[in-house]
Amino acid sequence: MAEYLVTDNKKITTKSLIEMKHSGVKIAMLTSYDFTTAKIMDHAGVDSILIGDSASNVMAGNMTTLPITVDQMIYHARSVARGVKHALVLCDMPFGSYQISREDGIRNAILMMKESGVDALKLEGGAEIIDTIKGIIDAGIPVCGHLGLTPQSIHKFGGYGLRAKGEAEAKKLMIDAKLLDEAGCFAIVLDKVPATLAADVTKAVSCPTIGIGAGNKTDGQVLVYADMLGMNQGFLPKFLRRYADLFSVITDAVGDYVTDVKSSDFPNEKESY
Repeated sequence: MAEYLVTDNKKITTKSLIEMKHSGVKIAMLTSYDFTTAKIMDHAGVDSILIGDSASNVMAGNMTTLPITVDQMIYHARSVARGVKHALVLCDMPFGSYQISREDGIRNAILMMKESGVDALKLEGGAEIIDTIKGIIDAGIPVCGHLGLTPQSIHKFGGYGLRAKGEAEAKKLMIDAKLLDEAGCFAIVLDKVPATLAADVTKAVSCPTIGIGAGNKTDGQVLVYADMLGMNQGFLPKFLRRYADLFSVITDAVGDYVTDVKSSDFPNEKESY
């Protein structure tokens, strides 16, 4: 068993992540959507587990993150939180749960925290939702920001391409990052932006930055677990590194099971009562 596996039972908090930035310790984050996977990831030593609204894609097969609801996110988040003892558990607020009004956003944030048992919430956007973010933080709920490629705005962007390539959008992202930092966000996800811009933002804010497709100068990294474990055939964006080929492993294992059942090899005498 690898040395990085968790032996320290001390719970990681939002304060821990901020201290990691200032100590120069990189933050490792992965997504999870269920109890069993979350328990494995926690044991393996990740610093934070994100219940992303990417559950809409990974778990439900939707083309975008937009269809997933507050109740569905609470279901997944509650399952993950039950399996985690060490990592900080962060949950996305889904599309439509905070964009309508400040009051609506605060109400949904409180509901998600009360019913899921997670440690913090993540919202997409900058200046447009800064009052809502301040209200949620004032209610005692830690918030992680998310800038760059914000999947809840995918129809506005017209695709999943690199964001903030131009000067105007890059300038806005920097302004938004500083606003989120000043509002009290404990971290900011930088999604699919130029590495140089991500590095500049990381230096400009006091809170940790977590990159996905944003180079290695951010304070940490996040990936979708199904992608980095090779469960999705044919999906291999530039920013993704595969650490396993579970599609092949699972396919072979299930195939062996089918063969053994068909041939009456399973169960054998030792596997029978």
